[in-house]
Amino acid sequence: MIEPETLRAHLSAAFPSAERIELSDLTGTKDHYQALIVDAVFVGKSRIEQHKLVYKALGALMDGPVHALALETRVPAAR
Repeated sequence: MIEPETLRAHLSAAFPSAERIELSDLTGTKDHYQALIVDAVFVGKSRIEQHKLVYKALGALMDGPVHALALETRVPAAR
């Protein structure tokens, strides 16, 4: 299990330029999460490449504390 604030801190540190990071504990058990990350770092990358960046950023957290992660990554909207 991992506290949502701790997981959010890892994501914020890994994606400091993120326009938006949303995190939800899906089951209340602190090991099944849903995340939305909007960051320009994803521009030009496939969805798989984007998700690999997130998994790499979370590293060992994906090997135990985070049992499941429903992940959505987006690039910022053009202004």
